[in-house]
Order: sequence, then C-alpha cells, then structure tokens
Amino acid sequence: MAGPAAWGALRPEFNLCANGQRQSPIDIRGGLAVDLEPVHFDYRPSTFAVIDNGHTVQVNLPPGNAIEVGGRRYELQQFHFHRPSEERIDGRQFEMSLHLVHKDADGRLAVVGVLLGRGPAHPVVQAVWNNLPLERHEEAPARGPLDPTLLLPEDRRYYTYMGSLTTPPCSEGVLWVVMRTPVTVTAEQVELFSRLYPMNARPAQSIAGRRILQSR
Repeated sequence: MAGPAAWGALRPEFNLCANGQRQSPIDIRGGLAVDLEPVHFDYRPSTFAVIDNGHTVQVNLPPGNAIEVGGRRYELQQFHFHRPSEERIDGRQFEMSLHLVHKDADGRLAVVGVLLGRGPAHPVVQAVWNNLPLERHEEAPARGPLDPTLLLPEDRRYYTYMGSLTTPPCSEGVLWVVMRTPVTVTAEQVELFSRLYPMNARPAQSIAGRRILQSR
C-alpha cells in the first residue's frame, strides 16, 4: 500500500490521516446558503520565493498579507498547488487547485482554496512557473513581486467548513474557505505542472456529518 492510503501508518503523529473524523478535502455538496460575512483579504504585492518541496510547488511569502474572518486575523504563510483539484463541487473536479495557507496568533490555521479551470492564462501562476528552482528542496527567491490578490476570483462568495490539512500530519481544526468561482489557467500552464506532478491530490474524504455553509 502506498500514497495517501498509507499515510496513517507511516508515523504515530500521522494517525489522523487514517482515523480523523474531520478530514479534507471533501466533495462539497448541499451547502446551506446563508448570509456569511465576506472574508476580508488584506493582500498586497510582496516579494516571494518558490520551492519544489517534493510533493508540490510552494510559494513562500514574507509577513504582511492576511485575511480576516470570524473575528480573527490569519497571516498568509504560503500557497501551493494540487493537480487535479483536491476539492470537488457537486462531484465536479477541476484541472488544479491552489491552497493559500494562513495562521493566526494562536497557531490556528485557515486555508483558502481556489479552483483552477481551463481558460485564459493566469499571470500569477505564470510568474511562479517562471521562477521555478533548478533543484528540488532549494528555495529560489523570485526576480520580482507577486500580488496574491490576483489569485482570487472577482466573485468572493465561498463555501466554508471545518476540516484538516490534506497532507501529513492531516491536522484537524482547520477552517476551510473554498471560493465558489474558479479562476483560469491555460492547458500549457497545467501541462508544465503535470510534468513535475501529474497527480498530487488527496482523494475526497468522508463528510461525516459536517456542516457546509455557502455565502449567498
């Protein structure tokens, strides 16, 4: 047995990957439509660095970008990519997804998920690809800045639920905010990532009675 199904047996601290009750990703279905507060995105152009960490391409950012949701402020740590999308919406899987990982002052995590569908080129995704390091596990500082705001769709309505990290240790208690509207990437942009990671998405996990809310 290999891959995500084996994670829980690799180390004791990965136990939640096998036995957790609030795991991510999920197939988002039947969200309860309510008047959710808008997520406040306090993003600005930032320097960035790119690392191929052996299971995805990750972009590390300095302090200064954050979201505010539920009365808490979470600082953006990094974002990274999955192919195909880890999230499904009513069973539909997209070309890719990206996860913006945030942490608050108490160490709580909030992840903003953005779906990537086929369409016009994405300038920020291209900027990341243009700064790929030559070697795995070596962080390459980028030549110019990047604006994380441009990673978000114009329509900021979202789904939200409580889940986990989608890689070991699969820690739970993670607030998920999944944007309802995808952004687009070209076939060429997807193909470039596919040559590095043809499949790095964890399978959908059981919803296990969790509540999913969606903003109207």
